[in-house]
Amino acid sequence: MRTTSLTAHLASHRNGRPRSHPRVVAPALQLADSAGAEVFAAVRQHGPVAREAIAGATSLSVATVNRQVSALLEAGLLLERADLATSGAIGRPRRPVVVNHEPFLTLGLHIGAKTTSIVATDLLGRTLDVVETPTPNNGATPALASLAASASRYLTRWQKRRPLWVGVAIGGAVDGATGHVDHPRLGWTAAPVGPVLAEELGLPVSVASHVDAMAGAELLFGVRRPTANSTTSLYVYARETVGYALVIGGRVHSPTSGPGTIAGLPVYSELLGGTGHLESTVSDEAVLAAARRLRLLPEGNGAVSAAVTTLVREARGGDERAAALLTERARALGEAVALLRDVLNPDDLVVGGQGFTEYPEGMAEVERAFTQRSVLSARSIRVTAFGNRVQEAGAGTVSLGGLYADPVGAMRRSRGPVARVVPEVSA
Repeated sequence: MRTTSLTAHLASHRNGRPRSHPRVVAPALQLADSAGAEVFAAVRQHGPVAREAIAGATSLSVATVNRQVSALLEAGLLLERADLATSGAIGRPRRPVVVNHEPFLTLGLHIGAKTTSIVATDLLGRTLDVVETPTPNNGATPALASLAASASRYLTRWQKRRPLWVGVAIGGAVDGATGHVDHPRLGWTAAPVGPVLAEELGLPVSVASHVDAMAGAELLFGVRRPTANSTTSLYVYARETVGYALVIGGRVHSPTSGPGTIAGLPVYSELLGGTGHLESTVSDEAVLAAARRLRLLPEGNGAVSAAVTTLVREARGGDERAAALLTERARALGEAVALLRDVLNPDDLVVGGQGFTEYPEGMAEVERAFTQRSVLSARSIRVTAFGNRVQEAGAGTVSLGGLYADPVGAMRRSRGPVARVVPEVSA
């Protein structure tokens, strides 16, 4: 690991504004809005598909589609399938095209407070593989060095696929332009997540708030297919942390000052305890602490995910106290979602994260509490299409966003020479 680079980036923040890195690219969590992106999206969604059909699906002219298909073929992102051409058809434009996904992958990292997932994703958005590792808690410098080394080792498994892009989904306040992150729970301040991974892996890197990433996954790969004219969608997340994201007009809204927070929304639960704030009441740790007070779980600091799984199993096995804890969490979450909905009044409402999906039996209570608490007209709540895989889906989406927004440009970025950053020496 190039520790001098990490030290230099940390020093650059101490000496002023965090420096951008030539390979760090702001995340693109949006629907296609250029001709090349629209054509590539149409082939991903409908391929094998003929050029005329692409024109019909995108409202682009056949001439424009032909130019874009030619550029995508030259970049290696599409393949012609002459074997699938209509019988009697003559000429290359009659040959259907498909995404050339087998030679490539993108790398995603979801850096959680407790666990980091490393995800390989193909160009169609399908997860090829995922591994989990504990998130280092020994400070930003050694933690990022360790995570970058893990990602580098992981890529050596994929000898037959070329990595194109790296996407990171992480909590805290993210500066997408520089790839720096403030993460209070990990004790990171202006941690150069993007620059360190770019230096180690030699690939373009995008870093996004984890809730924005999950909302992006729902936007690009969810069951519903929104359009660029779609208005607003609210995504609410709950697991170890709570958060929300807004999608406006086919784009995840990412304020330059970072995402807002719902951690401090008021909530009261005698059963769960907490400080009167949402996150301290409904987080995994809060629920497990309540379970230990009731002697449903033994004292200890074991893996949080395993302990939650045990609690869910007890509830399903007929333990009324375990079921009551999970139902109370669902009630608190339902009321919080109602408060957000009443303030923002989105056209679409989606919830995700294991706080909602680990115990799906609790969704009835979420919906009941939501309906009772909201003062607006009835609105349905949609559960994420990704279930308990939402974290890896979010990281994969960040890794694909740049490619989907500018496919040919992304291919140039992934292989072209980029000037290396000269390490700075702090005074």
